[in-house]
Amino acid sequence: MPIFLPASIQTPSDALTPRQIVAELDKYVVGQAAAKRAVAIALRNRMRRQKLAPELAEEIAPKNILMIGPTGVGKTEIARRLARLAQSPFVKVEASKFTEVGYVGRDVESMVRDLVELAVDMVRDERIEEVRQKAAENAEERLLDVLLPPPRPVPPGSDGVVVGDVQTQTRERIREQLHEGRLDQRVVELEVREKSFPSFEIIAGSSVEEVDINLKDMLPGLFQGRTKKRRLKVPEALEYLTQEEEQKLIDMDSVGRTAVERVEQAGIIFLDEIDKIAGREGSHGPDVSREGVQRDILPIVEGTTVNTKYGMVRTDHILFIAAGAFHVSKPSDLIPELQGRFPIRVELEPLGRDEFIRILTEPRSALVKQYIALMDTEDITIRFTDDAICCIADFASIVNERTENIGARRLHTVMEKLLDEISFEGPDLDVKDVTIDAAYVTKMLADIVKNDDLSRYIL
Repeated sequence: MPIFLPASIQTPSDALTPRQIVAELDKYVVGQAAAKRAVAIALRNRMRRQKLAPELAEEIAPKNILMIGPTGVGKTEIARRLARLAQSPFVKVEASKFTEVGYVGRDVESMVRDLVELAVDMVRDERIEEVRQKAAENAEERLLDVLLPPPRPVPPGSDGVVVGDVQTQTRERIREQLHEGRLDQRVVELEVREKSFPSFEIIAGSSVEEVDINLKDMLPGLFQGRTKKRRLKVPEALEYLTQEEEQKLIDMDSVGRTAVERVEQAGIIFLDEIDKIAGREGSHGPDVSREGVQRDILPIVEGTTVNTKYGMVRTDHILFIAAGAFHVSKPSDLIPELQGRFPIRVELEPLGRDEFIRILTEPRSALVKQYIALMDTEDITIRFTDDAICCIADFASIVNERTENIGARRLHTVMEKLLDEISFEGPDLDVKDVTIDAAYVTKMLADIVKNDDLSRYIL
């Protein structure tokens, strides 16, 4: 998706159509076609808005999405993969963290500050990539100066040209030895900045979250000018000098401005557990604070200006994706103003046996592939037969039906219990080739699944 921002990197994802976005999400998330379709349209609309005249683009607000579905069906994963696909700043926050019974929770504006900090890291990494070659060259020259100090001034009447030529030849020989790794065991002495000095911060405003003035930034000469000598091996010294040169070549003011603009135009905030702050009408006690949190979140979603360390950030065009199981409450329990700010609502389907089979095998980071790779690090080859996969899916769906339905997360507990013996005995096994079939799965899990009380605690 094109994000026409200063110094932003254009990627192949810029031209993705909604159908292609869904295809990309299919590689990581099984099912949930309606939710994928909704986020794909939201992403494409953001790209379309970037191509409009500034006056009209300013008027077009993002169509925020409310995902409704039980836990473990892929709500968070869809939002996370979407942000990675778009290379957008993305932060996941739990709505319930903003209030707890008996005390006030976090300041709701902290979600925007967290997003800006993440965007700054993204932009800094991009800038470091741009200057890495130049920084490496500068660091190498500085290291050569340490390994071969500059010659003393030539006395009058001496042949300075010959001395300079010898110095240059010696320097080039040392450079060759450095490239070939022949100096790796040599120790050099460097002046390094001390990082152990404590950071003093001024709390400006009514809450701890508004800490945005740092004495280390205000008085860099006082706190960051102290250095000490350290003895480092040549590779470590080169790495330290490279990092120092990278920081010198990066304009942090420009990084901050770019990050703020990227957050304003391309940021995505995922508000999880929003159903936990949906108070029922006529309720008392903690529900009052829940409604208060909704009213605090409302201006952030509607569009407001938040003060951050890197400047003021407008939230008008940040895309908000909210999610909740809504077992006890329902979306209509949210205050009407907040409901109106989430015009797109999608219901995610609960997962069953067939989906579990696909989750175990299809995605790029499927659970079966993860465990095969983990055991392979100790030269243990694990093979899962097709009937074993089906049996694992059966057990997971049975436990979900009998106890709490936690969706695909049940597969993690089932797989851990299934491979408990191999994981523990792995390094000491004589036979490093293990085939897991339906009989093995039944042997490891049948007794636990039969006993409801046991499965409730173990699976």
